[in-house]
Amino acid sequence: MRQKNEATRSRAGEKTENGEFYCNIGALDAAQRARHKELTEKLIASRVEIVEMENGYDFQLRPSTISVAELADWVTTESKCCPFFDFQIHVERGGRGLRLWLSGDDGVKPFMRAEFQIPER
Repeated sequence: MRQKNEATRSRAGEKTENGEFYCNIGALDAAQRARHKELTEKLIASRVEIVEMENGYDFQLRPSTISVAELADWVTTESKCCPFFDFQIHVERGGRGLRLWLSGDDGVKPFMRAEFQIPER
């Protein structure tokens, strides 16, 4: 279970000794957090499919509901508070599809499921 105290959460968004992951909430100011929350909600609402990968997830997104620029903005901000993630944005030719590959070290998938409302399979 993740602890929610400020001392633990401000450790630069790394893994603790027992393998738990924490976001660095101090990496964003109030305006950035509000914008990031808005984009996170938009990203979640834009998902068409979630494909589980060995070390993360492939989010297939509806390009008519989230732009490449918004997704890039989200990745930039998310990488500041959660530097333990790897990100890839894939844009299919002609704008037919948009995908976000989110991955990381062993043990990060439960954290991803909780943070991004991914149902367990």
